[in-house]
Amino acid sequence: MPLLLVVGYGPGNSHAIAHRFGTAGWTIALVGRTESRLNDGVATLAADGVTAHAFTGDASSPDSVRATVARVHDALGPISSVAFSAYHPVQVGNVLTDAPELVEQVFSIGVAGLLTVVQSTLESLRSAENASVLVVNGALGVHDSAIDRYATSFGGDGVALECAAKSKLVGLLAERLRDDGVFVGEVVINGSIKGSPYASPTAIDPADVAERLWDMSIDRSEVRTFIAETA
Repeated sequence: MPLLLVVGYGPGNSHAIAHRFGTAGWTIALVGRTESRLNDGVATLAADGVTAHAFTGDASSPDSVRATVARVHDALGPISSVAFSAYHPVQVGNVLTDAPELVEQVFSIGVAGLLTVVQSTLESLRSAENASVLVVNGALGVHDSAIDRYATSFGGDGVALECAAKSKLVGLLAERLRDDGVFVGEVVINGSIKGSPYASPTAIDPADVAERLWDMSIDRSEVRTFIAETA
């Protein structure tokens, strides 16, 4: 039975991803910082017939990531694929006034965290059949003047930087791992997510994000795809 490592578990996109893969017969390893949230996720998934296991870990700490991946491997065996939806909670509102030391921190999860997860699971992924690294990202990182204007309008400079760097890392990893048979791809979300605190009336259903990632993992040709709210 293949094993999916879900890093950055929460009740939105990552839960939907765990559910989509779990109902297809995958075992799920949930990784997050909050034990109670992880345990709730395991119970909710179990009610739908999905086998999931909880592992506390902090995606902003390379040492924590390495230790958590080792615990997952020891408990459940080799990791077949990774889904990464962790994001940085620190807000850099204005790159002109916030300290550079604070700006540096926005890369600790989307870049350093993702890279540590991939490096830590690389041996397993290279040995797995049709392994994937699947990333959830935001459209604030897209190189577009209108999006830049929107990001600065609400103090989203740090989020935009993280998303942009994460997307570039996805592309680099895709090229580096293609010859190893490991697919790397991301869904870039343009809009709010249903069930989140800032969801709009036309918010995107997390199940649609999960389905898009599932399709990408099967097709294995499209490194980056976009999903947006519909008017």
